[in-house]
Amino acid sequence: MNTVSERLDAMEPELIAALKRLVAIRSVENPGEGGMPFGLGVQRCLEEALQIGRELGFETVNMDNVVGWCEYGSGEEMVAVLGHLDVVPEADGWEYPPYGAQVVGDKIVGRGTTDDKGPLAAALFALKAVREAGIPLKRRIRILFGTNEESGSADMKYYLDHGGEIPVAGFTPDGEYPLINGEKGIVNEDYERTMAQTGIFRLIRLEGGVAANVTPDFAVAQVAGPEGYEPPEAEKICVTKTEGGWRIEAGGVSAHGSQPEKGENAIGRLALYLNRLPFEGDAAGTLAFLAEKIGMDCFGAKLGADLRDEISGNLSFNLGVISGDEERVGVKLNYRYPVTFEVTDCQPKVQRAFEEAGWVRTAQRHMPKLYIPEDAPLVRSLLKVYREATGDMSAPKVIGGGTYAKEIPNILAFGPIFPGDEMTEHRPNEYITVGRLMENAKIIAGAMVELAAE
Repeated sequence: MNTVSERLDAMEPELIAALKRLVAIRSVENPGEGGMPFGLGVQRCLEEALQIGRELGFETVNMDNVVGWCEYGSGEEMVAVLGHLDVVPEADGWEYPPYGAQVVGDKIVGRGTTDDKGPLAAALFALKAVREAGIPLKRRIRILFGTNEESGSADMKYYLDHGGEIPVAGFTPDGEYPLINGEKGIVNEDYERTMAQTGIFRLIRLEGGVAANVTPDFAVAQVAGPEGYEPPEAEKICVTKTEGGWRIEAGGVSAHGSQPEKGENAIGRLALYLNRLPFEGDAAGTLAFLAEKIGMDCFGAKLGADLRDEISGNLSFNLGVISGDEERVGVKLNYRYPVTFEVTDCQPKVQRAFEEAGWVRTAQRHMPKLYIPEDAPLVRSLLKVYREATGDMSAPKVIGGGTYAKEIPNILAFGPIFPGDEMTEHRPNEYITVGRLMENAKIIAGAMVELAAE
């Protein structure tokens, strides 16, 4: 047993067991819980990942419970494999336990199996295989465990601000193959509008969505109104009579916020329905804006922000979260602009439309676009590894998703999703097949050798 690939094949049961250990921990961000930066679940998962690293024989470091890493090799320069242990909330619609890591046929089902615990577990065993194969290295290899990728990447800012070493090259297995050499710019914004309701119809409660970067599959409103009124029927709308009004539920289809067109936005559907009811005053204006300027639009067209280029396609627009009561309504937006444009080409238009309708922006975060040409050395090196492993000569691509490649210099997104595979991250019944898990481990090992070997 001499090759890295053969060694990884022998490690398959251990790798699956390690992944199950990570998936079993509900590492959804809850800042400050238990005195930990991103909550106890995230903290436990970081500790578990570091423990697995120690069990595999690597030196580990925990940087203030924000970032951790394990490392192998020697040399002044470092190559990084960078992934994250935090996950988006599980939401509804799971056929199997979201934190069970249940093996169903050839699938390992659970939140984080693809995004991003599976690839990180694969990286750990890839590094073990490289070490056991005795391949001479001129650079150290560091596997970085992030804890805040899904909601802001504050972990990587902390890493850099506190003296974290910058890699000379590396990748994050948190995108797609053959390679991601461009990422759209991402804007996350919160807006709020206060209301002084008038009329016989009143909006009591609005709720929907789990995160700005997830297309919501459910939204609900509680509405007060007069006896005798019969709300209209509508597709994927369920109306239940309650004391003094109605509970109105809207269904949708969940999708990643970078591709909202692959889902159906339940908040938008609910807004369109509520806009048909005879509200008056501020409530009517609030609902009309949500219905007429957003609705089910995935591209920002109704807000005047529909941009497009040949490299990266359309601007994507996702209304991810809504919450409200009788006095206020708040929303969380996630929109992503093409790589040949600037944030000034879209953000002012969105803000102007909201402000003209009486809304106030309460929060904003901007992640600038990223684009590295195909002839850059890191692009060529990673493509070489992928092409030799698969025979697929496809060109690199630009995506709407945002990864750690925007946060740490000299990093590109590389895997774990292969062309044509179902994309289940951020969705119910997220999974990775055992075969794809092992293929990723072998490609990651190949990239480690390509970037770090003598």
